[in-house]
Amino acid sequence: MTWNPDHLPSQSGRTIVVTGGTAGIGYFAAEQLAAAGADVVLASRSALKLRVAREAILGRVPGASVRSVVVELGSLASVDAAAAELAALPRLDSIVLNGGVMNFGRGARTTDGLPILLGTHVVANFRLLAGVLPALAATATAHETVGRVVHTSTGFVSRFRYDLDDLTRIPMVGVGAYTKAKTVTEVIAFELDRRLRAAGLPVLSVVTRPGVGVDAKTPERPGIRDSTTPYQRNPYTPWAQGKDTAAWSAVRAVTDPAVRGSEYYAPAGQLRGLPMSVPPLARTATPPVGIADRVWRQVEALAGITIPGLVGQAAG
Repeated sequence: MTWNPDHLPSQSGRTIVVTGGTAGIGYFAAEQLAAAGADVVLASRSALKLRVAREAILGRVPGASVRSVVVELGSLASVDAAAAELAALPRLDSIVLNGGVMNFGRGARTTDGLPILLGTHVVANFRLLAGVLPALAATATAHETVGRVVHTSTGFVSRFRYDLDDLTRIPMVGVGAYTKAKTVTEVIAFELDRRLRAAGLPVLSVVTRPGVGVDAKTPERPGIRDSTTPYQRNPYTPWAQGKDTAAWSAVRAVTDPAVRGSEYYAPAGQLRGLPMSVPPLARTATPPVGIADRVWRQVEALAGITIPGLVGQAAG
């Protein structure tokens, strides 16, 4: 289909959760989904920022349905509480797993003792997903739709390769730790889609990459991007896009009726542009037999939880 971000398919009646929805790409994804008629649930660790983000969206989309859930991805107890709250919603159609701490300090840990990037970008999202997947499947069955789980990755995964035999072996350089966490994210996302299909569940799993979104090209929103918020310089600014357009890949993955499981959406111009389905990396989408299952089992052990009904499938 021809994709037009200014004329999204109606999301009226659908409930969509966006983690990390109080700033940057997550905020603009939530704003765009609200404008399309979705009942948007912002999920973030700061109650104050959640209120600010909700007010900013209502300022752009009067009458929008916007609610919030507090979740600290650095605490599995907080993740469990948020998952229970989300699972209790009358309806849950999609979740955009956009949240994660951007702390590149090698010694940083979650409250549960996990390396901060692995813990918040991978383990917390897995545990959150385990808590809400039954609600996603139940909504899809009741309304004869298909639920969606949208995972956020990075272009660094295609540039740097890391061994996944031991997920807790963290690279020395911060960007390496981040890239390894996102590599695991991709492997889990594609394995999840295989397991969902094998189980016959009406939920699909999709991977997205936003490209490069920079503050200099991002429109202002009160308390989100204005004179009161920190400004981050970026050397890629001349070739980059705003964080509003960087949100398009995730928004398309959620709203485009033509999206299929295991697809990968990214900007047409790599750093910026309209989102399109691109070929995923073979080493994360279809790794040698047994690798995806081993990664899955490691994440299960780190998260201290399994997802009932999803039987391991060989990836090959």
